[in-house]
Amino acid sequence: MGKLFYDSTLTVDFDDRVLAHLQIVIGAKLRRGESFYFSWKDDPAVGDGRSTIWLAPNIPLHYKYFGSRLPALNRDWILALSASSNSASGLQIVPEPQQKVGGSSHEDES
Repeated sequence: MGKLFYDSTLTVDFDDRVLAHLQIVIGAKLRRGESFYFSWKDDPAVGDGRSTIWLAPNIPLHYKYFGSRLPALNRDWILALSASSNSASGLQIVPEPQQKVGGSSHEDES
């Protein structure tokens, strides 16, 4: 289970595989100077609701992974997450699409 640290005030747990894909999408947007919302469904242990944060290039982020190896990335999932991030409601974790034949394995290597 990886962790996303936001502005030294919030820590959120995500599966390493999910976190790796989020890092790619978030990093691409922030590199372009884009600000946006990021929403996720909370774990039942913290209330089972939804949370939303505002991501901007000037807000510190830190990614901490449980596993030592980067999970294989699914290009189609990155594209789906990127499309979500460009919507009015911002980035949301969408289900991972099946990888097309010829793509790399998407099994977690952590």
